[in-house]
Amino acid sequence: MTGPFDGMGWQPAPGELAGRGGARYGRWDGTQRLDAIDAEELLDALSDDVLADGDLDDALRRALDEGITGRDGEPRIPGLQELMRRLAERRREMLERHGLDDVLGDLRRQLQEIVDTERAGIERRLQAADRPGPGDSQASRQNPPDPGRSGQAPSPTGSDAAPEAGPEGGESESDTPADGASGGEQDAMRRMLRQMAQRRQVKLDSLPDGVGDRIRALEEYEFLEPSARDAFQALLERLRGRMLDSTFQGLADRLRSMRPGDLQATREMVRDLEQLLQERLEGGNPDASGFLSKYGDLFPGAQNLDDVMEQLADRMAAMQSLLRSMTPEQRQELGSLMDALLRDDRLRYDLARLAGMLDRLLPNGLGDRFPFRGDEELGLEQALDEIGTLQRLDRLGEQLSGADDPPALADVDPAEVARLLGQESADDLAALQRAAKALEDSGYATRNGDHLELTPRGQRRIGQKVLDEVFGRLGRDAFGGHPLARSGGLGERTGASSPYEFGRPFDLDLRATLDRAVAREASSRGRARGAVSLEPGDFQVHDAEESTSASTVLLLDMSRSMLLRGCFLAAKKVAIALDTLIRTRYPRDTLHVVGFAYVAREIQPGTLSTLSWHGHEYGTNLQHALLLARRLLSRDAATNRSIIVITDGEPTAHIEDERVEFNYPPTRRTIEETLREVGRCTRDGITINTFMLERSRTLGEFVDRVSRMNHGRAFYASPDRLEEFVLVDYLDRRTRRVA
Repeated sequence: MTGPFDGMGWQPAPGELAGRGGARYGRWDGTQRLDAIDAEELLDALSDDVLADGDLDDALRRALDEGITGRDGEPRIPGLQELMRRLAERRREMLERHGLDDVLGDLRRQLQEIVDTERAGIERRLQAADRPGPGDSQASRQNPPDPGRSGQAPSPTGSDAAPEAGPEGGESESDTPADGASGGEQDAMRRMLRQMAQRRQVKLDSLPDGVGDRIRALEEYEFLEPSARDAFQALLERLRGRMLDSTFQGLADRLRSMRPGDLQATREMVRDLEQLLQERLEGGNPDASGFLSKYGDLFPGAQNLDDVMEQLADRMAAMQSLLRSMTPEQRQELGSLMDALLRDDRLRYDLARLAGMLDRLLPNGLGDRFPFRGDEELGLEQALDEIGTLQRLDRLGEQLSGADDPPALADVDPAEVARLLGQESADDLAALQRAAKALEDSGYATRNGDHLELTPRGQRRIGQKVLDEVFGRLGRDAFGGHPLARSGGLGERTGASSPYEFGRPFDLDLRATLDRAVAREASSRGRARGAVSLEPGDFQVHDAEESTSASTVLLLDMSRSMLLRGCFLAAKKVAIALDTLIRTRYPRDTLHVVGFAYVAREIQPGTLSTLSWHGHEYGTNLQHALLLARRLLSRDAATNRSIIVITDGEPTAHIEDERVEFNYPPTRRTIEETLREVGRCTRDGITINTFMLERSRTLGEFVDRVSRMNHGRAFYASPDRLEEFVLVDYLDRRTRRVA
């Protein structure tokens, strides 16, 4: 970077980030996020799993579940397991923080504040009435009426401020006696005011303790203090809107405007819905079109009974969970509150029946119990909010646990994850979703129905990674070559050039390289700049003819013992690395792959990445494998022909009279038939090199006989070093044979 340093990090000079590959440096504060993983890095991370199992879809599922690592082996994107862990932690924290010991306590306190406000308003009016007015007589000023002598109880003192009142029993009221009235009239008005206040105080003193009963009593009470009356009406509006609309959208508005006789229509709606649900419980498929034509405003967007049930479940689940999480005494008190809000206990009974039917119809029931065990008490509305959040967490958890493939993962909403788990988790989910799609967008994978499969390009990428790993362990020079005892030569240049690929000699065609770079910049910017930048894809190397070609058959033992001993993956990597090496460095060479167990069969090199070991085949039919290899080599015109055998045991099967003869321990007949095929290969000039993955006496004796007959070589290699042995041996033989 060439820009100034401002104490926080290097800042770019003007225009410095305009070109591709620009970077900005800054101090790490823990909030920055790495760029999304690219398709190449993702496929590299999946390659070992793909090679082991042979299924890209399964490998991607495991990566999405467990997380994705970068090229350095460090975790790059947290997986679904980590998101599920965060979700479980959020859920546990909510349950351990909150408690439901007194769900209606907050509502009880609000009602008490309203009552205290009403008492204060009454007391203030009594004190104003006792103050002498301008029309009072001298006697009344010296001897104000005694509330005790008139049978009136002293007024209690309340807490807050003031509502007005309406008539009660035909009496009119005002805050104080009229100033223009005579003294006698004022005394009469004061007495009337005290009597009215006394009646209200008696009603307030006799209010029941239960929240539902208290609400009923206050609905019948005529408030004297306007602020108390307004506060009570606002509380009722909020409770009805929250609790009634949790069952049917708009039901609270209906009940607010209903006269008592209008409740019959609501009862009929609930019973009509019960009939539909009952028919569904009995196995029928009821038509809800008539119901929706009458009551569709309560279920916006619903097209059928399933839509109605889904909306009901979403609205009723929080209340049902709350009821199941409460003690029987709390449920009884909440039921009384619902009666008061509905103004009809029969309607509440019908709604309870409706909830019970819905609970039986839904696969997971209607609302689960939540074991709150914390000290932070929740009020009624807070409890419904928290339970609603917990239910959304549970639904998200079900979605995440079921997101076992990219299409299902794409259905998870990052915005919902952000609301419930925070923006960091939403970013992690979005990164997983992008990663799952990146393989298809880059051309490394394609979807065959519901199954994700590697494309030829993806298979080549995995092959190149395997080859890079092998040569990385051997040690590479600056141009990607490999230290060998002898170096090979190329034939005459053909006059053409092609893009450089790892493994090819770096015989740079400078002119073609610069032409490609200039053309790339001109196409991307509309014109070429004075300075030309080179990218890896620009490098072109001279094509040359090699003086000879070679044809090789790789025989892979796919018997049951190879899998049990953990050798099959190593053998598969050998095949992939050798195929990639020949394609990139020796394009005139030919490679055939044959797998053998009970019988032998040819495997197309392009399918090696997804080759999997299926079944439980016994037998090591090397005789059939050599026969098939000899036939394959007979079709090739290459001067140098060889067979590479990778096995962990001596032959235990052979073909005789078009039938497979299998015996373990191997019979003399099997050994003889296999050696007879070795002799045929030797006479045809085919070299057999054997790599043994097991140190057993019988295998060693057999391979020794093969080597003496064929003059090939024999190696013992551990599975973790097998690729190196095979590739170095191939290159060693190949360099001696190139003119």
